[in-house]
Amino acid sequence: MKLLRQLEGYRLTTAEILYHMPDHPGVLQSFIWQDYDLAPDYPVLHRFLDFWTREIEGKLHSVRVGSARLITAGEMRMARGLFTLQ
Repeated sequence: MKLLRQLEGYRLTTAEILYHMPDHPGVLQSFIWQDYDLAPDYPVLHRFLDFWTREIEGKLHSVRVGSARLITAGEMRMARGLFTLQ
């Protein structure tokens, strides 16, 4: 499943989420989120942040996003033949 998603353009995406502690709003806490997502729109991350805003008490301060394509065109090559060992 992961390989298929990577071939469809999904990238391993990491987000550092800074949020205000509910009991101490002046204190920021860090949360690291990671999943496969489509750059540059990041729909999976947006769904997670929407969930966070609705369900979690800690108010978001900032989100820093990084992503990397795991399979590049240089790593994909057509096979020149099929060999069977018996």
